[in-house]
Amino acid sequence: MTQQPPPSPQLPQTPQPPEGAAEPTDAPALTDAPELTAALWYDQTLPQPPFSSFHGADEEPQVDPQTPAEPRPAVFTQPGVEPAQPAKPRRLAELVTVAVLAAALASTGTYAITRVDETASPAAQTGTRATTTAAAPVVQADASAPNWSVTAAAVSPSVVAISVTSGQSGGQGSGVIFDTQGHILTNNHVVAAGGQNSTITVTLNDKRTYDATVVGTDPTTDLAVIKLTNAPGDLKAIALGDAKALTVGEPVMAVGNPLGLAGTVTTGIVSALNRPVTTSDQQQSSSEPVVTNAIQTSAAINPGNSGGALVNASGQLIGINSAIASLGSSGGSSQSGNIGIGFAIPVNEARSIAEQLITTGKATHPYLGVSSKDGVVPDGSAKRAAAVLTNIFSGTPADKAGLRAGDAIIAVDGNSIDGSLSLVAQIRERSVGDRVTLKILRDGQSKDIDVTLIIKPATNQ
Repeated sequence: MTQQPPPSPQLPQTPQPPEGAAEPTDAPALTDAPELTAALWYDQTLPQPPFSSFHGADEEPQVDPQTPAEPRPAVFTQPGVEPAQPAKPRRLAELVTVAVLAAALASTGTYAITRVDETASPAAQTGTRATTTAAAPVVQADASAPNWSVTAAAVSPSVVAISVTSGQSGGQGSGVIFDTQGHILTNNHVVAAGGQNSTITVTLNDKRTYDATVVGTDPTTDLAVIKLTNAPGDLKAIALGDAKALTVGEPVMAVGNPLGLAGTVTTGIVSALNRPVTTSDQQQSSSEPVVTNAIQTSAAINPGNSGGALVNASGQLIGINSAIASLGSSGGSSQSGNIGIGFAIPVNEARSIAEQLITTGKATHPYLGVSSKDGVVPDGSAKRAAAVLTNIFSGTPADKAGLRAGDAIIAVDGNSIDGSLSLVAQIRERSVGDRVTLKILRDGQSKDIDVTLIIKPATNQ
């Protein structure tokens, strides 16, 4: 079955995907368990969006049609995308088509509780680095059974509702107070949809409202920083945690502005870590999709939660909520709200980007200097998925470290790599100057290679 988008009568239709798109020859066979492989409103059999310069290459990651296909990372698109034409099913039995969408701007107006019909209308200056004065972490009497009311009381004053208007269109999102000078960290797609002439309004937890301006945006990571105009002196910056300290199963809370319902809190657990997730923003000028080494959570995340906080039981920020998955239905409609699969950008990456945007108005990104394809390679008596290098660019960190075409990368700093996008996500999460250890398989032998990442050249931006 294919996915149909929710109605959006207030908005002009967004461009349709190209007609006559052929099925990729290397598409994985569908199984009873759906894989998160479809772009928003696209059937799983349609080609994925083009990827370029993922790890510093001018070529897109390739897939070897002769090797068994491995599960691909989710591909996400911002709301408001119209449906592609349905493709023929790959088999007779009904299949659940998994679509994905960013948990982004909810349109102004009414909302539905049982389903999410609201989608967003297409609705920088440099600054000096601010000192972050964050709230103290919440002390829980029993870490295994946190008192969420205490956590909510501590975190809610540090989460804001963001309204973006441009002409007759507009939308809403969320953000977190990054410092006491009035800098707000949010998603790029929250502030970019309205264009350069949009008006941004921020509402604090106590209902005070302030105008805001864009300090800097980073489409590559889907992060942005805005600043309150005439910020008050009593702002409460959110406490920052460490995403690297998270464990699967750990309790978490999402706080944001879903469907315009400011101050909404939901709880769940960390469902998975190091989940490579791809989003594609049709409104951004860059054709390069966002690839995130995401935190997956079961905490309910809905449209409007974008840019909001994912916190641990101590009230420390561990991620910026940015995307959700939704299930298609046989009737052509969609369940576009929470289904227990949400994704957040890890706070370590978000903090690094935010500090750069506040300081210079732009962000730099790490560069390895390879192109790769998905592959399955021998590993002793077994086989395993890997990112198989197809090209090493001269003079790059990969070249200087001795990597070769044909090397299969199976881990980065001990984190498993099962394909090209997994490698991209791991590299993009790092910072310029970081030294990473790549575990590779070469001629059947395992080898560790250390590489120091550099700034991505402007020609590959």
